Amino acid sequence: MLGSTYTQDYTLKPIPNRPLKKKNVHQKRVKIAIVANSTWNIYNFRLNVIEILEENNFEVIVIAPVDHYISYLNNFENVRHIPLKTLNRKSTNPINDLSLTRELYKIYKLENPGLVIHYTIKPNIYGGFAARLCGIKYLSTITGLGYTFLHNGLIQSITQRLYKMAFRNSEKVIFENQDDRILFIKENIIRPEEGISIKGCGVNIEHFSPNGYIKNDDKVIYTFIGRLLYDKGIKEFVTAATIVQKKYPNVEFWIVGEVDSENPAAITNDQLLKWMQDGTIRYFGPTDDVRNFIKKSDCIVLPSYREGSSRVVQEGMSMRTPIITTDSPGCREAVEDGKNGFLVPIKDATALSIAMQKFYNLSPEQKKIMGDHGRQKAKNEFDDRKISQQFFDIIKNVLDEG
Repeated sequence: MLGSTYTQDYTLKPIPNRPLKKKNVHQKRVKIAIVANSTWNIYNFRLNVIEILEENNFEVIVIAPVDHYISYLNNFENVRHIPLKTLNRKSTNPINDLSLTRELYKIYKLENPGLVIHYTIKPNIYGGFAARLCGIKYLSTITGLGYTFLHNGLIQSITQRLYKMAFRNSEKVIFENQDDRILFIKENIIRPEEGISIKGCGVNIEHFSPNGYIKNDDKVIYTFIGRLLYDKGIKEFVTAATIVQKKYPNVEFWIVGEVDSENPAAITNDQLLKWMQDGTIRYFGPTDDVRNFIKKSDCIVLPSYREGSSRVVQEGMSMRTPIITTDSPGCREAVEDGKNGFLVPIKDATALSIAMQKFYNLSPEQKKIMGDHGRQKAKNEFDDRKISQQFFDIIKNVLDEG
């Protein structure tokens, strides 16, 4: 069904078992709370942080609205999950959202964690207020600017002011790319010394590993994976597809992802249906395991206007698949133009179509070299174990400061 909130297949992708490091039994057991706007966010992006905290003998509680991704708990013996009842992603009324501050305040008072780590916009803002009222240390993590920040207007102005208030007592504000950190400093939301940038949440390079799949010689497949939002460049992807198809009939354009009806930037179901009936794209709906689509794709395409740090780009690189993405924050950090893919300007379907044609005309050996370079870059820079260690070092420094 088009526009469903969750995936139709409730069979979740397996999480590879990694040998846990020996716990530091001499370390005092400190409770750390991790807060996000959905359990989906925890399952897809935060497991590596939970893993390293458990390995180092921290008590971990997760605070998030419950969805079917709650199955992540099966992978941890001692993690507790506390459901959030008042977080409403659709609401843009700060007065209504203060109920989230009250709920988090009560949880923080009851649990008394030594540190709270906030992810996503509303936990960052209203969780920051609650932690400050409780006198509890907290870290704020900017995983992307979101619709309210990207679009000029009253909501953007209010969001910036709320961020500034919420970050006033934050120990550190962690960004997933350097551009977002610079922007927050420029907008006077944080001071330079308050912000730290790391390279996203990382990718499990063992889970997203090349499997030797041989691409079809008779066609080239370009695949868009992500929520079907205008801000993700979905319209540019389809427009570029129509241009390329007129010149090269043996190309296919795949779209994998859901229509996020709660996001104001979402396309309509009618628009998606039109694209499908026109024969421009093949739509496969949402999935809990993108690997099967990545391995069958010749090129992953993400024409996003801005990301925190694009996970799907990193997953594609890790599986040795060339990338076409935009020269924008959260995207350009992963792609070296001409080496593991191509960079194009945002909101430019013509430039995107030119890059697609350029990729089409590469020899099989040139495409292989691109994929190999991306795989090595993913291992060197985006391995989620390296990223979680960087995050853990920040946590330890905050706690060691007393």
